[in-house]
Amino acid sequence: MAATRLDKFLQLSRLVKRRTLAKELADAGRVLLNEKTAKASADVRVGDRIQVRIGNWQVKATVLTVPGAGKVARGAPLVEISERSQRQSADE
Repeated sequence: MAATRLDKFLQLSRLVKRRTLAKELADAGRVLLNEKTAKASADVRVGDRIQVRIGNWQVKATVLTVPGAGKVARGAPLVEISERSQRQSADE
């Protein structure tokens, strides 16, 4: 089964704009892979669950396709977003 680095996958799936940002988020413990803190070099496989926290925003997604795992149709979704949320600040 093919796998891709977490930081690269986050960029390709557009959950994060830049690979360097994905690496920084993982290094800071803001990325969970299958409910465990993950390093940027962790392998992502089909069926994995990813959670990314950026500031007050949080996104949870399930991996549908991994680039490099055979042919991926152009424009085919790599993830299915299961939850998007924004935490409210204490001032509100």
